[in-house]
Amino acid sequence: MKKIYYLSTCSTCIRILNELDGLLSEFELQDIKNEKITPNQIEEMHALSGSYESLFSRRAMKYKSLGLGAKNLSEDDYKNYILEEYTFLKRPIFVIGDKIFVGNSAKTVEAIKSELTNN
Repeated sequence: MKKIYYLSTCSTCIRILNELDGLLSEFELQDIKNEKITPNQIEEMHALSGSYESLFSRRAMKYKSLGLGAKNLSEDDYKNYILEEYTFLKRPIFVIGDKIFVGNSAKTVEAIKSELTNN
């Protein structure tokens, strides 16, 4: 499977997609604002990443407004927040076969490029 979970209104996601444009022809793109993450999808991401916390974005505006930084969140909490509100999913997420790449750090983008050019 080759899939990208992204947010079409996120300039960082769009920049990364543009940067990788020539390498993405076989990918299915899912704009998480217009097509919600399903429980099955979050389970698949969890199986690849090893934790819901690794998929959770602490940069979401709601993270601060809900005071989540002061709470001790469990794995189930992370999962439920991601399913309830798309902004809690760290993005973009690239699923390439049995590998997952989460987030927008330069290191992650380089790892994606490397994976795509070596296959």
